Amino acid sequence: MGRAFVYVILGGGVAAGYAALEFTRRGVSEGELCIISEEPVAPYERPALSKGFLLPESPARLPSFHTCVGANDEKLTPKWYKEHGIELVLGTRVKSVDVRRKTLLSSTGETISYKFLIIATGARALKLEEFGVEGSDAENVCYLRDLSDANRLANAIESSANGNAVVIGGGYIGMECAASLVINKINVTMVFPEAHCMARLFTPKIASLYEDYYRAKGVEFIKGTVLTSFEFDSDKKVTGVNLKDGNHLPADLVVVGIGIRPNTSLFEGQLTIEKGGIKVNSKMQSSDSSVYAIGDVATFPVKLFGEMRRLEHVDSARKSARHAVSAIMEPEKTGEFDYLPFFYSRVFAFSWQFYGDPVGEVVHFGEFEEGKTFGAYWIKKGHLVGSFLEGGSQEEYETISKATRLKPAVTDVEELGRVGLEFAQTVVSQHVVPEVKEVPRSELVRQASRVVMMEKPLYVWHAATGVIVAASVAAFAFWYGRRRRRW
Repeated sequence: MGRAFVYVILGGGVAAGYAALEFTRRGVSEGELCIISEEPVAPYERPALSKGFLLPESPARLPSFHTCVGANDEKLTPKWYKEHGIELVLGTRVKSVDVRRKTLLSSTGETISYKFLIIATGARALKLEEFGVEGSDAENVCYLRDLSDANRLANAIESSANGNAVVIGGGYIGMECAASLVINKINVTMVFPEAHCMARLFTPKIASLYEDYYRAKGVEFIKGTVLTSFEFDSDKKVTGVNLKDGNHLPADLVVVGIGIRPNTSLFEGQLTIEKGGIKVNSKMQSSDSSVYAIGDVATFPVKLFGEMRRLEHVDSARKSARHAVSAIMEPEKTGEFDYLPFFYSRVFAFSWQFYGDPVGEVVHFGEFEEGKTFGAYWIKKGHLVGSFLEGGSQEEYETISKATRLKPAVTDVEELGRVGLEFAQTVVSQHVVPEVKEVPRSELVRQASRVVMMEKPLYVWHAATGVIVAASVAAFAFWYGRRRRRW
């Protein structure tokens, strides 16, 4: 028993939904596209799970956050897929893939063949057992990766009102879940081995402000240590947490957010794996020309920094999905995937965005206070490579994004800290498409009040010279034609 499709998307997360929408916009025919997902529901926006889904009042529930509402686009409900002739194979696990034969075998024994395969398998949450700690199966130990996890956590929150929660991990999931637990009137203690929260991105100064706010909300932090074991009652429910530093914490609920691992096992030995993900080129195409990978599972070239990266964020999932479909449907018209790494979060009254790479020397700016706008720049080898902004307007966020992509030179970091956001605004305002006009060769553009020096691009002269030459050729052709008519 088997079915055949032109295009198959393996995985039903965010990337799958955005890929499906892009396929329809590029003219996929009815019956050509199939999405296979282990989850029993159509693709949805995962960020909602750690935010709106956990609210105590009017929580978000499907179908309100099906893709692609996260990008203010169409809501792709099961009805939408049916109307567009897209086959949804839900609640189905694929147990093997034969890349050479272009077939997938489901756990039910069905064979599905394809012409093009898009791998959108995402990643799975790392479990405590992988670090030698038993107890993940206890009813009040929760992870958060998919809808079933979110339902389990929501039920645990409801039964733990006014109780004690221990959050293991200080990254995205830890910080966002801690905020949701506080809103649900649960006492929260966060435990993580790093010196401060969001250690892969935040500087100590940035982290300190957020941690102080969380403390004001009643959250306690225990840093520099890890969980070693649980204590259980007679019903095998966790009642306490034991830490490596000797601390013992009472617990009615435990939320674990200690990282993820890409789901690549089906393709190991068949496709090239790099940095934990499936290696793809700038068209999101793997080492097999008929197989593409998108989202958390893909390791792709970040053109801006000239290296391969695997990024774990919804924005990358959305944009890589669109690009892969474009490359499949219109390969001749699709350029390189020129992605600027982007991360964001919204917790309590805070809303921050980061663009680029958090490496090099850090320069902070703004007023580091609740309700104020503040941020940081990362400078590497004399150029801006990363930008962080809290409390900005949409226009200001767009400005730091554009400035980071331009990688302007920075010669005075002290001045950079003083001018702050004005630097990015100046960089962007002075980066205009040059007109064909006479420009003094020695003219220099001064950016951000003595911070950046940048010479006018020589392509202004190239363009001007080209126009002059073209005009001369046209004039000669006109004169020569008239002379020939006289002869």
